[in-house]
Amino acid sequence: MSAGRWVVGGGAVVVLVATGAYVMWPGAEVDTRLWGEVRPVIEAGLTSEARGSGYGETLPALKARWFCRAEALGLQEQGAAVRADVTTLCVEYGVHDDTLVECSAGQVPQVVRLERDDAAAGGYRIVSREEAPDGAGNARWTRDHFGIVGASLAQDSMSSGALEAAARTHFGLPAGAAVVHC
Repeated sequence: MSAGRWVVGGGAVVVLVATGAYVMWPGAEVDTRLWGEVRPVIEAGLTSEARGSGYGETLPALKARWFCRAEALGLQEQGAAVRADVTTLCVEYGVHDDTLVECSAGQVPQVVRLERDDAAAGGYRIVSREEAPDGAGNARWTRDHFGIVGASLAQDSMSSGALEAAARTHFGLPAGAAVVHC
């Protein structure tokens, strides 16, 4: 094979790889203004959806409730519609004496679709939410919806530190209060 064919073949491979990376790569930057507007709406929706699903809520003495946060992997705005590719973490905390009690938790990648709605709290309302299935289909769903790099980012563990701090404040516990499991 001549050197010219190697160059043409190598160039074709580079173009294919670059095209694939462009298609599968998540947006380089997230619009912080837009994220600041939709994040509270997404997190409130997560908290509302989680309510009633935790073990701690079956133990009234714990006064358990859910605390949720979302991290943006990508945002797309088209007119009044927004698509948010997010990874979410919800943790159910309760309190016993001076100890924070963690009862349930889940981290799930999701696609949240919102629309501007001046009548809604925060100026947006959630139209739909898709989440990765449990089990074998999780990795494929995440890769198909977020691309290769986004899927890798979605699998990273989210820190629960901010949620623990919010729970301690909610329950009136000191910043250093211990966290135990149900």
